Amino acid sequence: MVEEYQPLIHSDPDHTPRWGMAIDVNRCVGCQTCTIACKHWNNTLPDIQWRRVIDIEQGEYPDVQRQFLVTGCQHCEEPPCVPVCPTGATRQRDDGLVTMDYDICIGCGYCAVACPYQARTIAHEIKGYYDDVITQQERAVFDEGRISVAQKCTFCIDRVDSGLDSGLTPGVDPDATPACSAACIASAITFGDYNDPGSNVSQLVRDNPMFQMHEELGTDPQIKYLYTTPAVPGREPETADVADDRLSDLANPLVGRVQKFWDWRAAMNWMFGGIGSGFVFAAWFMSFWIPTEVAPIYGHWLSLAQFVGGGIMAIGLFFVFLKIGRKARFWRAVSRPHSSWMTRELYVVVVFGIAVLSGIVTQHAVAQTVAALTALSFLICQAMILYRGRGIPAWRHKAMPWMIFMTGLLEGFAFLMPAFAISLALLSIAQTMAPFQVAIYGDLMLPMMQVASLILVVLAAVNLLLWSSYVRTAAEKGVGPLARQVLVGVYRRLGVIGYGLPMALHVIGLIAINTGQNGLPVAAGVWLTGSFLAIIGGTYWKFMIVTRASHQQGFEMPKQPHRGSGKRAAPPRMDGTDMRPGAPLYRNPIGVG
Repeated sequence: MVEEYQPLIHSDPDHTPRWGMAIDVNRCVGCQTCTIACKHWNNTLPDIQWRRVIDIEQGEYPDVQRQFLVTGCQHCEEPPCVPVCPTGATRQRDDGLVTMDYDICIGCGYCAVACPYQARTIAHEIKGYYDDVITQQERAVFDEGRISVAQKCTFCIDRVDSGLDSGLTPGVDPDATPACSAACIASAITFGDYNDPGSNVSQLVRDNPMFQMHEELGTDPQIKYLYTTPAVPGREPETADVADDRLSDLANPLVGRVQKFWDWRAAMNWMFGGIGSGFVFAAWFMSFWIPTEVAPIYGHWLSLAQFVGGGIMAIGLFFVFLKIGRKARFWRAVSRPHSSWMTRELYVVVVFGIAVLSGIVTQHAVAQTVAALTALSFLICQAMILYRGRGIPAWRHKAMPWMIFMTGLLEGFAFLMPAFAISLALLSIAQTMAPFQVAIYGDLMLPMMQVASLILVVLAAVNLLLWSSYVRTAAEKGVGPLARQVLVGVYRRLGVIGYGLPMALHVIGLIAINTGQNGLPVAAGVWLTGSFLAIIGGTYWKFMIVTRASHQQGFEMPKQPHRGSGKRAAPPRMDGTDMRPGAPLYRNPIGVG
């Protein structure tokens, strides 16, 4: 007598389940029943689909195939969306389910750009299915709590929890199983407990070859795809299926589009933030070249420079504020300093602001030093915020945080040049200091500008090397061909405008300044021009990287079912039966007639 299977979730009180899905891409017929069942149960907004079925056509006639890929939140073992969330709206339960708290989400979109599976959406208004309001639409009651916040598949957490409370087994009893799995007409979507070796999903992935989407990212997704049948083995993708021309075709549903969660307003944070924080640090760094007799004078200038730099940083943060969906909740973004670089950035801003104000009031070197170091920390936070957007291959390249950081320093030292020039002009006009102080201050500024110019040349060279390495290794680091096309175009312009010309002009200025008094006007002119070009180059590439080269990860089938026509038709069955058109048993499979 066969002993009936007893799920561990009921038989062992100490057992913690790990809920997940096994999806058989051979069984899926693309009927979209799972999509409709999900939309019906979760009452999602029009155009919002938590469970999607990708319809994929590959090859050229007559060697073609069609297959379907069920997608949605993968409820990863290591979900990249959880640690980046600044409010704690995205969390992971002990059973592995990644949950959303719509009441504390601010709609910043960080989780969406961190997700490699395009599983999150943000709707900022309720739109109907049709231009004209129909009766069914009038009766539909949508959850307004989901407006302007991130939303995603929850594995029908309410069905799972209520089913467990009723003594049911998720994945076995339909009422305790996610709607998509319970409704699937082909039994292609199986739900269950991966921590239970006797569960349906555990047996399926143990007894059959499977793949996880984007397994190389280390997220360990808990949707595992089966791709073989007992008769026909799976296969590797054809070379043509993964070629650059195929992955550059926006008609290919596997290709990731440019993300829309962070637009030009978000880009402003990196553009203004890099200039402001870099300038604050650069101004403080130059204080080490100040003679003792004019240190008090420079101290006043440094406090003013830090205030100006903080104002520039504030402009960038203001644009971010404009971007978030629930502005009244912005204060909740301070909730996750232990994991979110966005939260850390806010804490750094608070300390920076206190230090700047203290420096203005007291003129104390300690306050000015704290302001400079927190500005540098702000720049580091900005670098890591973009880098942690793991759903965007161009951002998660290991060179990205270094590029953001070094560009900020370059922009900061470049901004010193006009700041010094304006200071000298104002002094000569106002004559607020004694003549000998003006002379000393003017004599001081010139060597400082030379030092800053030399540092700028070095930083421009370092940034050029970083960008060269970044573009050269982009393909091997997983950046898709569409994003690479944008990056190559940016690099060509940036190499000339943002790095090449600034380096050349500052070298010319350094040479000219040593030719005597007549070389000063030439040096000043080329230094200012080169500095402005460096700033333009830095802001240009950050705008492009956020808004133009930010293609999402896209979808992937590293293993595929073997079916289609022509050369892509199924091979001989494992039992030796040839199922291809033209084979004898294919024409008369049961020997009749």
